[in-house]
Amino acid sequence: MKVVLFCGGQGLRLRDYSESVPKPMVPIGYRPILWHLMKYYAHYGHTDFILCLGHRADAVKSYFRNYDETVTNDFTMTGGREIKLANSDIHSWNITFVDTGFGSNIGQRLLRVKEHLNGEKEFLANYSDNLTDLPLPMFLDNFHRQNKVASFMTVQPPQSFHVIQTDAGGCVRAITAATESDLWINGGFFAFKQEIFDYIEEGEELVIEPFGRLIAKEQLTAYKYSGFWACMDTFKEKQRLDDLYVQNLAPWQVWNGCKK
Repeated sequence: MKVVLFCGGQGLRLRDYSESVPKPMVPIGYRPILWHLMKYYAHYGHTDFILCLGHRADAVKSYFRNYDETVTNDFTMTGGREIKLANSDIHSWNITFVDTGFGSNIGQRLLRVKEHLNGEKEFLANYSDNLTDLPLPMFLDNFHRQNKVASFMTVQPPQSFHVIQTDAGGCVRAITAATESDLWINGGFFAFKQEIFDYIEEGEELVIEPFGRLIAKEQLTAYKYSGFWACMDTFKEKQRLDDLYVQNLAPWQVWNGCKK
């Protein structure tokens, strides 16, 4: 199953990084968050990637064209020059790089890679700025059982968020931690049938008009997941991911047996 990754965002709330690289290339440890996400999908056997490029597309292309396997793999060096890898990260990956426009929204980016999905009955997609330990086969099994055009993972907002209840006059009646409420948000992990393209018009944002049409036709399902999920919209969120990585407590690294 092919995986469409939306890699063209500017990441304005990560300005220290995003002025020089696109948000998906902001590093966690030795590798960009995009690599961590691709490793996640590859762990479950999905190694055919389509990268929807935009802001600093050249940085993404250069990174993979000059990819250094020795950074994250054991190796033996002989004669001071010859390298023999003990294992490899990306030798089995197939990566298609597509320039989908600097200012394009997600819906437009998806439309612009449609030709690369011809013949695919279904495919996966992701915002490329979030990580999870979601058991992907369970998500896909649910997608197939529901037999709808689209499905996406929903998660509860981070614990630092609070839900406020007020009366008609604005008087606060209750403040509840988001994790204790029934509030769920889009987690950015999608599964689509090819028919998704019948619901998207040129210029539309994916989760607005197209998802509205899917809802009207009862063709959109949500998969609630209460395990680990984190996005990287702000520097504080990046620091949290860095801390988990440094402490070897990175639940998204399912390929290392780090599943909780």
